[in-house]
Parts: sequence; structure tokens; C-alpha cells
Amino acid sequence: MGDHTPRRISWFSCGAASAVATKLAKPDVIAYCETGAEDQDNARFLRDCEAWFGQEVVRLRSEKYASTWAVWEGERYIAGVKGAPCTRALKTRVRERFQEPDDIHIFGYTADASDLRRALSLREHYPDLSVSFPLIRRGLTKASCLAMVERAGIRVPRVYAMGFPNANCIPCCKATSPAYWALVRARFPVEFARMAELSRRLGARLVRLEGERRFLDELPEGLPVTEAIAPDCDLLCSIAEQDLDGQGGLTLG
Repeated sequence: MGDHTPRRISWFSCGAASAVATKLAKPDVIAYCETGAEDQDNARFLRDCEAWFGQEVVRLRSEKYASTWAVWEGERYIAGVKGAPCTRALKTRVRERFQEPDDIHIFGYTADASDLRRALSLREHYPDLSVSFPLIRRGLTKASCLAMVERAGIRVPRVYAMGFPNANCIPCCKATSPAYWALVRARFPVEFARMAELSRRLGARLVRLEGERRFLDELPEGLPVTEAIAPDCDLLCSIAEQDLDGQGGLTLG
């Protein structure tokens, strides 16, 4: 008992940021929560990353739900003041079932403002969780991570080139931006139509237009869409690349 060493688990999400965080951190375990709703190219990226890591990624799944769609239908709720049930069912509960009390959890939050807020929220909601944010520690942004993955000879998931800021589920119910939903409609029309029907049926107004929540089938045509993030390796990125074979991550208890 006295010489027990806590596991260091990196939570890989098939995105460029979590890939770089994992590579820097050299964890004991790499875990991936399957949602059943990601673009098909994410599976190819996961395999490429396993070769890059030199380590297998442990696939985890919900015991109850096979996909985000199953969660939304089963719980009759998509998103709102109660948050997103898909995140709780497919990621949070899956993580909690897999984790051990003294695990150190490595997350790929970047130094971008939106991710800094997410990292802070994580610490506030889970104060007893031992966490590590190697990208924030190094000042690495999403643009930096995209550049680092590409410079390693790995093709990032194709959704980035389409204009999506993350390689998340298609669609992500937490998004409210008209530009995001216009992009989903343009790139994944089947999924957009399915979500428009489901959200109308469940009474979920997912898009914010002119300060008001509206149904997806009310989204006007011709709206601008989100643009792809350009990979950009600055000085901090170059320094981090030199440290890819070193120990990354700072435990924040």
C-alpha cells in the first residue's frame, strides 16, 4: 500500500488538442469515451495516434446508451439549463465508472479563452479530482496543437478542414452559434435534418438568433459558417515540440 503509485490517465477525445496533451504527458493509461456520433474519420485518427503514442487507447462505452441520439431520445432532453445529458451519460458517468480515487486525470484543454473557462469549471465542479492541464501549462492553443499534429506527419480529423473547431460529435447539442448550425446543415445535412426534427419534437430551441433561442428549422438560409482554424506553431509551440519526449503536465490537486 505504501508504495502505490496513482495512475495517470489521459482522456483522449479524437481531437488535436487531446492528442498533443497525451503525447506530452506520457500517461499510464489513455482512455477514450465513445459517443457513437463522431465523424467516421475520427476512427482513422485514433489509430494513427495510437502509433504516435506507441500505446493503445482504451475504448470505453456507456452501459446504457449507444449514442448521443439514444440519450436524447431516452431522456427526452437535448440541452438547456440542466446541461447536456449526453455529456453526463456518455462521458462523465463512463469516466467515473472507470476511474480510481487517486487517479491523476490529464485533459487536453488549451490556452484559448474558451478552454480556460472549461478547465476552471472542471476544477470548481470536481474539487477532489486530481487534474493536469499540460497544454495550458505550456500556453498552447488549438492552432498550435493542429500544427504540432500535422508536423508529426498525422492528418488531423477531416472535420477541422470543414470549419469545425473541434472533432466532437456531429452535431454538438451544446452549440448555440448560428454559424455552427449553418455549417452542420451544409456539411452534414442528414444529421442536421434529424436534429431539427428531434429538437422540434422535444421542444428544444438550440440556436440563438438575435438574442433569442429558436428552433433549428427556423435557421435562415445563406448564413455565414464557422471557418477552419489555421494551424499556427509559434515560439511556445516550437518549445513544446522539443519536449515531446519529455514529461508533460502539471498536477493540480
